Amino acid sequence: MLALLGACATASAPPAAVADLAPTGKLRAAINYGNPVLAVRDPNSAEPRGVSVDLSRELARRLGVPVELVIYEAAGKVVEGQKSGAWDVAYVAIDPQRAADLVFTPPYVVIEGAYLVPDSSPIRANADVDRSGTRIVVGAGSVYDLFLSRELKQATLVRAPTSPAVSDMMVTQGLDVAAGVKQQLEADAKRIPGVHLVDGRFMVINQAMAVPRGRDAGAAYLDAFVEEMKASGFVAQSLARNHIEGASIAPPGAAK
Repeated sequence: MLALLGACATASAPPAAVADLAPTGKLRAAINYGNPVLAVRDPNSAEPRGVSVDLSRELARRLGVPVELVIYEAAGKVVEGQKSGAWDVAYVAIDPQRAADLVFTPPYVVIEGAYLVPDSSPIRANADVDRSGTRIVVGAGSVYDLFLSRELKQATLVRAPTSPAVSDMMVTQGLDVAAGVKQQLEADAKRIPGVHLVDGRFMVINQAMAVPRGRDAGAAYLDAFVEEMKASGFVAQSLARNHIEGASIAPPGAAK
């Protein structure tokens, strides 16, 4: 690992890694607006900004290639984009279902999944959610969708086109629970009257970089890159610069 870290720190990346990560001569990085911890559209310039954008630009600099930011509105759309070869690196939550097609780095950020409910809801705790008749809205193809599809025994999932749409869909369709990243739901609770977050979390989400399977040299280079970006303070500084609260830096060598 030390050798890889040393290679990653140099300006010249191994040719095999460059070929894997920038096969078209540029780094095509999938940026997901569906998770505000990772990326948002700047309200003034309309340009993407966030930790995933900062990491993409730094990675491209080290590879010695230009960067192209490929914008998506939902994590499920990012995963679909891999099937058509639309991007070279992505920023998605680690999930066993996605691992069939993607190779993940160790996580760089850890965030939480939470529930939002109407103030009139009888739901008082996370354990109250999985009940017969409870309808939970999630972003289609999101890690919350994948996780809850495996874990729920009685409640029913209703899928919104994107994760940022779940709270409004809960209200307009009279559904029982909205599930998503805690930071998004906290913002929704301030924006939408008559709703509140359920205390605690229902899942921990390990956010990582990912490449399509079969790009072994690129995957090895990214592993070292992510570890250095955590250790150097780059990730923490990016989160602070983009005013992101409530996200934790993943520990060194965290399991994939």
